[in-house]
Amino acid sequence: MTVHVGLIGAGNITRTHARAASATPDVEIAAVFGSNPEKVCALSAEYGCAHYTDWERFLAHKPMDMIAIGSPSGLHAEQGIAAARRGLHVLTEKPLDVSTARADELISEAAKARVKLGVFFQDRFKPGVRRMRDCVNAGTLGKPILADARVKWYRPPDYYKNSRWRGTPAFDGGGALINQAIHTLDLLLWIFGDVVAVQARKTTALHDIEAEDTLVATLEFANGALGSVIATTSVFPGYPRRIELSGSEGTLILTDDQLTAANLRDSATTPRLEPAGDPVDDRAASPLISDFLPHQAVLEDFIRAIQSGGEPLCNGREGRRSLALVEAIYASCLAVGASSSFERDEPPVSIRRVRRLPSQR
Repeated sequence: MTVHVGLIGAGNITRTHARAASATPDVEIAAVFGSNPEKVCALSAEYGCAHYTDWERFLAHKPMDMIAIGSPSGLHAEQGIAAARRGLHVLTEKPLDVSTARADELISEAAKARVKLGVFFQDRFKPGVRRMRDCVNAGTLGKPILADARVKWYRPPDYYKNSRWRGTPAFDGGGALINQAIHTLDLLLWIFGDVVAVQARKTTALHDIEAEDTLVATLEFANGALGSVIATTSVFPGYPRRIELSGSEGTLILTDDQLTAANLRDSATTPRLEPAGDPVDDRAASPLISDFLPHQAVLEDFIRAIQSGGEPLCNGREGRRSLALVEAIYASCLAVGASSSFERDEPPVSIRRVRRLPSQR
């Protein structure tokens, strides 16, 4: 049975969605919607589908079973809700939206309409990430102690200057944390578990934008481990993402989504490693995505959920977790910023706003 997909947006990420859809068996791109007529027409001509700049006409297109949202983040919930009310399944780019309040509205409307809701957190499907998670779930790290995540990327000034929405609170929700590093937050939560407290500082160090391009956060996990996160688009020339997880029985290191080190006391539990070499993708220095296969894996998983009546690997509730953590980190930045003096006797501010999230129950 063919699944007909409607694409929302006509930029870089929607082109990735189009490549993923065209490579997936029994999937047909039905239509594309966007605000830029030239880009929309070019994309529809390339994939032989209908094109619309009128939102209502796009939603009324037949046949169409689901939509893939690649628009600015601040439009995700609004567009997803409208589609769900038409009976269309909704697969959206990260994040669900720029606030948990809007995300909750989308989750609620999708449930009310009895349609599937999923989020493109494609890193969950990468083999190295899967092996790291399997090791943690098997208990090979022992008692969790420390998590260290570094997203030290670079974006040139034109990345923001040529965009109406990037780096804006209204449509991007923030800067480097919510746009670039949210994938990494999702992996930390998925692999190491819930976060119960955060402390953070942020700054706009390099770019002329409304939001942060550099942020440092410390995390306290429910399992007792501590963690640190660096999120930036200001570090030239950009370096591969790195995640290190340590426990009483050893350390696992993920470099550019490849499991490059597993130093465990019990060598019999050591998983297969991948040698650190040339980056498998160039996200550290460019927003362009060369490898669409992880996005295809998300799409295939979502379609299986539609056809089986099950849930996608990253449904709305799962996708909400990283957004809630982003909100808590930003809240901590604001609270710390209000106490700028380091000479005060009070202890550092600790924001405990991530505890007992609805999606974590």
